[in-house]
Amino acid sequence: MTAPRSARSPRGRRAEHTADTRRALVRAARTLFAERGYTATGTEDIVAAAQVTRGALYHHFKDKADLFRAVMGECAQEMAERLVEQETARAEARSGDAWTLLRLGFQSFLDACNDPDFQRIVLVEGPAVLGHSAWDALVEQHGYVLLAEELTRAIAEGSIQPMPVAPLTRLLAALISEASLYIARAEDHVRARREAGEVLDRLLIGLTLPGAPGGGGAAFGGAQGAGFGHTGA
Repeated sequence: MTAPRSARSPRGRRAEHTADTRRALVRAARTLFAERGYTATGTEDIVAAAQVTRGALYHHFKDKADLFRAVMGECAQEMAERLVEQETARAEARSGDAWTLLRLGFQSFLDACNDPDFQRIVLVEGPAVLGHSAWDALVEQHGYVLLAEELTRAIAEGSIQPMPVAPLTRLLAALISEASLYIARAEDHVRARREAGEVLDRLLIGLTLPGAPGGGGAAFGGAQGAGFGHTGA
C-alpha cells in the first residue's frame, strides 16, 4: 500500500516531486510539439505550459532536443504497447497463425501512422530533429525484438520460407519504417495509408510458402480496425 504524502520521508517527497516535474515537462512538450512542431516551440513555452522553472527543465534534460527525444520515446513506447495489446486480442479471439497475425499487425501500425501525435512527433519531426541514424535506432528499440520473435514463430510454424531472422527483421523493419514515412509526408494521408498497406502486404505474401497458413488470398489494405478486408474507395 502506498504511503500518503504526509507520511513519506523528505527524500521520498523530493523524489516524487522530481518525477512529477519531469512528467509535467514531457506532457507539456508533447502537446506543443504536436501542435506547433519542434522549431516553433521554444523552451520558454514549454516551462510556461508545464508551470515549472527553466532551471527545472535543464535539471532533467540537457537541451530541447534531449526533451524531444524523451517525448518521442514515450510516443513510440505507447504505440508499441498498443500494437501488442491488439495482437494479443487477435490471438485470443481467433486461432490465427503467427504470419497472419503479424501481417495484420503491420496493417495496425500503418493505421497508427495517422494518429496525430504519433504522426507529427515520431514521423514528421523525429527524423528532422534527431537525424535518420538516431531516429532509426530509437524506433528500432521499441519494435525490433518483438518483430524478430514473431518472425521466428512464423518460420517455426512453416508459414514463411526458412531464412536468417536477423537480416529479415532488419529489412522488414526498414520497409515498414519507409511505409510510415510515406503516409506521414503524403498530401492525402487516407489514400497513402491504403496504397502503402496494399503494397506492403503483397510483398509480405511473397515470403509465404505455397499452401502455408496465412498466405495467398487478397492483400490486406486500408484501415484494419475491424479485422480482415479492404476498406476505402
